Amino acid sequence: MADYSAFGLVRSSTAQAIGAEDAVERLRAGRGLPSSVLPYGNGRSYGDTCLNDAGALIDMRSMNRVLAFDAESGLLTAQAGLMLSDLIAHVGPKGWFPAVVPGTQFVTLGGAIANDVHGKNHHRRGTFGCHVVSFTLLRSDGETRHCSAQENAELFRATIGGMGLTGLILDATIRLMKVASVDVNERVRGFSGLDEYFDLAADADAGNEYAVAWLDQLASGANTGRGFLLTANHAEDGDVYRVPAARRLAVPFRPPVNFLNRWSLAAFNRAFAWSKARAEGVRRSSYESYFFPLDAVRHWNRLYGPRGLLQHQSVVPFEAARKTIPAMMAAAREAGQASFLTVLKRFGDVASPGILSFPRPGYTLTLDFSNAGSATHALFERLDRMTVEAGGAVNPYKDARMGAALFEASFPGWRDLEALRDPAFLSDFWRRTALQLPAGEKGERHAAE
Repeated sequence: MADYSAFGLVRSSTAQAIGAEDAVERLRAGRGLPSSVLPYGNGRSYGDTCLNDAGALIDMRSMNRVLAFDAESGLLTAQAGLMLSDLIAHVGPKGWFPAVVPGTQFVTLGGAIANDVHGKNHHRRGTFGCHVVSFTLLRSDGETRHCSAQENAELFRATIGGMGLTGLILDATIRLMKVASVDVNERVRGFSGLDEYFDLAADADAGNEYAVAWLDQLASGANTGRGFLLTANHAEDGDVYRVPAARRLAVPFRPPVNFLNRWSLAAFNRAFAWSKARAEGVRRSSYESYFFPLDAVRHWNRLYGPRGLLQHQSVVPFEAARKTIPAMMAAAREAGQASFLTVLKRFGDVASPGILSFPRPGYTLTLDFSNAGSATHALFERLDRMTVEAGGAVNPYKDARMGAALFEASFPGWRDLEALRDPAFLSDFWRRTALQLPAGEKGERHAAE
């Protein structure tokens, strides 16, 4: 038995853990499998999409080799357990960078595909899945399938954003982005309220590769909705790549109390706003500081204390955003809940090949809260209602408590994934959401097989 955690630290899984090579051997031989299995990358999903208490987790981190890289075309093939940090270190010196990166570089290649992660340039590049050329998928029937848009296309679409439920990704080929430098020229621009941000956002996307806004969620009165718009483009005149500095800061253990409370966050927001106001204009930023600022502190999630953190990430359509986003921010303040990281981004219309991809045209709001039990759950239910009423969706791989009805409202096409799910692969998330809903025609046919 092993202890595997999701990043929110609300709970961990005491499921049996199987090494990647052992799991591959068992799957191919059709022997010795537990009641269910689930691939586990690096545990950066916030909730229970990466947990499987009733079965076993397959720890993929030992399968982490780069298998091929063409520095002319930018095509890279690697095993599914390769970290994005190691991928960047491999291709950066040759002038390449992943076309899409999430907010941390400590995710595996397989995890990035399974969650179809997005970044600060969705308006131009779409999701990570848009740049997946092919992958090798091992199913519990012992068969290995090569999947692409042309070959085993249904499984290809189901696996991208399929949260590890269609089988075990062994390796994948992705298309990288050519860059003059991995570092960026970042521009910081303050805004006094959300209306001003919405007036700026479309033009910011049109003129920049990357764009994201930081919001002071606790600000009220004349400062309500204040924040900073951070845009960036890869530098044309910088070093192609340099070895990142060692991470010196770390939180060595989970403290007995939550350090990220309303008072400490108010002080942090004031300090952050002051530092960004001083930096307004254009400056050179390392790729680590712009794309992965929280990675600088190892185990920063431990600061939330013994009860962990809960994140709510939603997306609402463009036409509803100016009304819904301010209302959600107000709901959090009225509930007395303080969000450590409050981020607002604009999704474009680049469609993902994945069946269950979260991004869609509109604005996505991310709020991080200390887990205060029933009070936080009550706030999240209110935020859920606002999201659904606006025609939006809640992100499953950032979730730790979503109910079946909310999941179906956010992803009405989930039965298409259930029809292609490997019957031996299951997660705690899928048990408490999809499997609590009527299967429908496709799901019933799959269950009968």
